Amino acid sequence: MKVVVVGATGNVGTALLRRLHAAPEVSWITGVARRAPDRGSPPYADVEWRTTDVSRRGSTDALVAAMEGAAAVVHLAWLVQPSHHERVLRATNVDGTRHVVDAAVRAGVPHLVVASSVGAYAAGPKDRPVDERWPTTGVPASGYSRHKALVERMLDDVVADPGGPTVARVRPGLVFQGEAGSEIGRYFLGSLLPLGLLGRVPVPVVPLSRQMVFQAVHADDCAEAYWRVVQAGAAGPWNVAADPPLGPADLAAAIRGRAVPVPTSALRALARLTWLARVQPTSPGWVDLAAAVPVMDTTRIRTELGWRPERTPHEALRELVDGLAAGRGTGSTPLRPRRPAAPQ
Repeated sequence: MKVVVVGATGNVGTALLRRLHAAPEVSWITGVARRAPDRGSPPYADVEWRTTDVSRRGSTDALVAAMEGAAAVVHLAWLVQPSHHERVLRATNVDGTRHVVDAAVRAGVPHLVVASSVGAYAAGPKDRPVDERWPTTGVPASGYSRHKALVERMLDDVVADPGGPTVARVRPGLVFQGEAGSEIGRYFLGSLLPLGLLGRVPVPVVPLSRQMVFQAVHADDCAEAYWRVVQAGAAGPWNVAADPPLGPADLAAAIRGRAVPVPTSALRALARLTWLARVQPTSPGWVDLAAAVPVMDTTRIRTELGWRPERTPHEALRELVDGLAAGRGTGSTPLRPRRPAAPQ
């Protein structure tokens, strides 16, 4: 069984490679990325690497060649930075997905698995879970969410074509692992905080909105969900998250702080001001998204595919905080570890 992973060097892609290496059914893994990783380091070893930028118009031919003979293609490539340039993000997130989908159809791939997200959902409740039938119209204030919603509509068109591949969409909550610490620090915190002290020095006050209730899953558990979808040749949408949801107190406790409730509007204003000033890289749309997304019901993947997370969301968050502090990473460009400061 040949599996092609597009975006194989990122957070979820790295975890999925680990899982695919452990699957006896998988005889060949092709990884597609803009830049090849250190091919001698696990889990990037024993993978056929194709370097292709999916955002480029001419990438489809190269993708078709990479997908020849594949039993499944898993599309994970996505950008969250540079957040000040939405056209650059859209070129990869929306246009790039279109190139991957077109290539899969041309190559006759029987099974296409695409990374969606809780961020594709319209605003929803925090006090009760919603299943996969909740509208995937996104949260308009968030560019990330708008792009995920556009991808969902694109996949609707593929599903409507009787000659196309079987399509699955995996909708995870936040995906954490220690090896993504350096990446997540760069993408969302920048130089705003002394990351080396995170979780080690008490934080007197952590201002958070009561609406900041979210779900998380460890990257290895998320990879297991992807594998079960691939293994079963499963179709349709799949919510993926570990229970219980995390709230402001959980987030504050993970960094040894005390949550202090503030209005979402105040957090958004602060994020906007610091983002516009280039003090930190997180756009205000992420605040809107965190406050709006619903809590997901994961009954379907648990009952139909037998998926169970091995780590609690608290354990996944704790591992991420430790990874942020240590600047952990891997041998890929997106997950490269944070280099220690040069001695003065």
